[in-house]
Amino acid sequence: MKIKWYGHAAFKITTDGGIRVIIDPYQSGAFGGALSYGKIAEEADIVLTSHDHDDHNYTGDIKGKYRQLDEEGVYEEKGVRVEGIGCYHDATEGKERGKNLIFVIEADGLKVVHLGDLGHMLGPDTVKKVGQPDILLIPVGGFYTIDPEEASRVVADIGPRVTMPMHYRTARCTFPIASVEAFTKGKKGVRLMNKSEIEIKEEWLPKEPEIIVLQHAL
Repeated sequence: MKIKWYGHAAFKITTDGGIRVIIDPYQSGAFGGALSYGKIAEEADIVLTSHDHDDHNYTGDIKGKYRQLDEEGVYEEKGVRVEGIGCYHDATEGKERGKNLIFVIEADGLKVVHLGDLGHMLGPDTVKKVGQPDILLIPVGGFYTIDPEEASRVVADIGPRVTMPMHYRTARCTFPIASVEAFTKGKKGVRLMNKSEIEIKEEWLPKEPEIIVLQHAL
């Protein structure tokens, strides 16, 4: 499969069979221009949205006849298994920012977990339900989500083979959140890529855990 990072928390997974899954698409220019990544004007077969905020649920530019999944449950669509697991956007059980979905996506012999706007540490029951992913897409910026230190603890609890940080401050995201360096500093196995998309196969997974930092596509 191929994994492409558009920017913020938005990714596209393309399976070996060509099925396109877009996760947490943002509205370009939202929040008074604080989120200035370009428009996601690509085709999708499946669209996953973790919660109803403009930086995670905007489908207005996406093309094609796709199925949108935005609720808890287990789904099978075009050979892709998706499980939505409920959690919260904050540390007060949703009282501040509401609910959030974790998506567990399985295709091509790989398990990809996207944590959406996770705002709290995961309890043992949720960790067990998520299982051990091959690839973990995790917010690291803090303020609206878990911060770099909390993200590091979540990674340790879940134990992915590959971690891809998201939802952090860049030149195109001026939210009051941390940069990716606050998460990667002092860690081993960090790969800074000069591209926005990477191909991953089960047999290519690293023996030791890695952190892969992609460049935003838009």
